[in-house]
Amino acid sequence: MNIHLIAIGGAVMHNLAIALADAGHTVSGSDDEIYNPSRDRLAAKNLLPKKMGWWPQQITPKIDLVILGKHAREDNPELLKAKEIGLKVLSFPEFIYEHSRNKTRVVVTGSHGKTSTTAMIMHVLMHAGIRFDYLVGSKLEGFETMVGLSDAPIMVIEGDEYPASPIDLRPKMLFYKPNIAITTGIAWDHINVFPTFENYVSQFEKLLKVLAPDATWIWYQTDSVLRKLAQKAPKNIRQIPYRGFKNSGHSGQTIIKNGQGKPIELAIFGRHNLENLKAAYYAIKALGIPDKVFFDAIPSFTGAAKRLQTLVQTQTGTAYLDFAHAPSKARATIQAVRSKYPNRKLIACLELHTFSSLNKAFLPHYKGTMQPADEAFVFYSPHTLEMKKLPFFSPEEVQKTFGGKNIRVFTDAAQLESVLLALKAKNTNILWMSSGHFGGLDVKQISKKMLS
Repeated sequence: MNIHLIAIGGAVMHNLAIALADAGHTVSGSDDEIYNPSRDRLAAKNLLPKKMGWWPQQITPKIDLVILGKHAREDNPELLKAKEIGLKVLSFPEFIYEHSRNKTRVVVTGSHGKTSTTAMIMHVLMHAGIRFDYLVGSKLEGFETMVGLSDAPIMVIEGDEYPASPIDLRPKMLFYKPNIAITTGIAWDHINVFPTFENYVSQFEKLLKVLAPDATWIWYQTDSVLRKLAQKAPKNIRQIPYRGFKNSGHSGQTIIKNGQGKPIELAIFGRHNLENLKAAYYAIKALGIPDKVFFDAIPSFTGAAKRLQTLVQTQTGTAYLDFAHAPSKARATIQAVRSKYPNRKLIACLELHTFSSLNKAFLPHYKGTMQPADEAFVFYSPHTLEMKKLPFFSPEEVQKTFGGKNIRVFTDAAQLESVLLALKAKNTNILWMSSGHFGGLDVKQISKKMLS
């Protein structure tokens, strides 16, 4: 097929373009701006547009399919031309469903832990030599792209709540019609898209209505919102509520037991990861794969990129990088490091970067989030507030909403770096949490200097 991608430079879209080209399709694309790593990866596959911008003249009847990325606008000239001449236009979640229509679809949803849980399932399947397609929101070890397409009988999909495209604002997760669905928990996020908590929760209620017939729904049992949703779920759905694996390890070890009581030591840690792991276990089980396959595979799972990723490690300290940005994610990540190393000092650095975290009305949800840290630093950029067209707020307001005497707030990245480098960081762990880039700071180099 001849396939054209509008907004080809997005994180998922450029991976989809590469996967389509690798599958033998003729792929073209356009975007107004493309940054690395997307730019270099597209160039390496000869898929980088020759010039930036939107060029309706390249939209011709020779194109079999147009895939529309969410970063394009409703009045995109290429989109308008495609509609005008009657080309088939799909959002990427619509395309993923069309591709996987005859496969067993495992879809991971929820406010946190989606990428890690999806990665765990993928790791077990790969370890077992079971063929599958996939869509995941992070680069994973052993996988060249974030999207894999083939004629495999299974597809594992990370299903988020963001709108499918500029012309269809329904959450992407509603398009996949899972045969096996996981919901890891619900904590209000993306308030620029879902203005109230009730509106956010309603998206997961809709999810239950679009599951495939006789689907399996695996959900986190201690979540009070999910318990209420479970009572409304269609009767033909098989429900599997779950809690996390128990950690029987000591001195920072993470050890779980298999079905025969044999101890299994893990490379990952943190209560939230043991909860994600139990969800992955039930998904593997629902696929009809024996327990032994799961427990043989999971000790070698080291995590997804930017999910408690080790940046620097010395004999007396470790620096971690984590994608945590929402309150529930930051709280779980801080507590995981605190619990693993109770005798080490913990320095936690959080960047407010998303629409939700930079919304003054949302800030109170962070109250108490960073209390387990010995020293806590919050950074945000006034320029980012300006770019996102959000009202300004002061560092004093942030400090007050977070609460606790251990919080220091910075709006200047260089000043934050200077203060961190002046700290005594012996017998210390450093935790960097952000979906951004801390104003351009080289967090790995800073960590090396702090821990040296």
